[in-house]
Amino acid sequence: MRSLRALADSDTLAQAAGCLHLTPSALSHQIKTLEDHFETTLLLRGTRPLGLTPAGQRLLALADQVLPAVDDAMEAVRKMARGDSGRLYITIECHACFEWLLPTLERFRQTWPQVEVDIRLGVSFDPLPALLRGDVDLVITSDPVDSPAIAFEHLFSYQALLVLARDHPLLERPYITPEDLADQTLVTYPVERKRLDVFTRFLQPAGVEPRAIRQTELTTMMLQLIAIRRGVAVLPDWVLRERGEKARLATRPLGREGLSGTLYAALRRADLESAFIGDFLRLARHQDGSG
Repeated sequence: MRSLRALADSDTLAQAAGCLHLTPSALSHQIKTLEDHFETTLLLRGTRPLGLTPAGQRLLALADQVLPAVDDAMEAVRKMARGDSGRLYITIECHACFEWLLPTLERFRQTWPQVEVDIRLGVSFDPLPALLRGDVDLVITSDPVDSPAIAFEHLFSYQALLVLARDHPLLERPYITPEDLADQTLVTYPVERKRLDVFTRFLQPAGVEPRAIRQTELTTMMLQLIAIRRGVAVLPDWVLRERGEKARLATRPLGREGLSGTLYAALRRADLESAFIGDFLRLARHQDGSG
């Protein structure tokens, strides 16, 4: 296709060959091979300037459609190889992660405008197999597993706190026990219990069930329900810091020692050397709600 375009733009075979960094003999052989394949003449030989037959013109039209797309793809791959561009599809396993992830992505896009970014909630699929398949590129999780193909990069640690209204009676306690939640409405995100620390690490080991459970997808709605005494919730410590809710809401640790956790970024080990993924990890560690 590039040879046909060069021939169409040149007066002689030698001139076209020079543009392609070929010898006239090599270019002539290339065109003859193409003509043998289609069993028709493509080049009008002996004319000056060179001309193409109708069949040659049809292939030239195809070349004009295809070559720009090929050039764009080649340049995109070169940029990916240099780490200048690429794709970053992120899956998060916790709704509260939006509180720090969105500011992180905003800063990331300013530095890496050529990287395609998307967020996909890991609710309708299993994130780690999706990561290995290449459907997503990074998973924000608090549950690392042993995998030879997946690296779990430490982002930051957090404390899970009970969030309650400023006039809630439980504020009289220095810390919350599982039994304290037995007569409370617990507001949670709409995810399975096995993915919520308040159940797996706090209530279930003590054999305690809250009086009621109310679910909402929106952190804003959750905090509003807490403020009007319609329930309490367990959230990471960064949520209230990010939203400036300390004036109307209060927190208490879960248990005498508190309930802490760690967030990790799971990614394919082959992507550990990616410059833009490394920069995203740096930004995420900085944007943890503490600074």
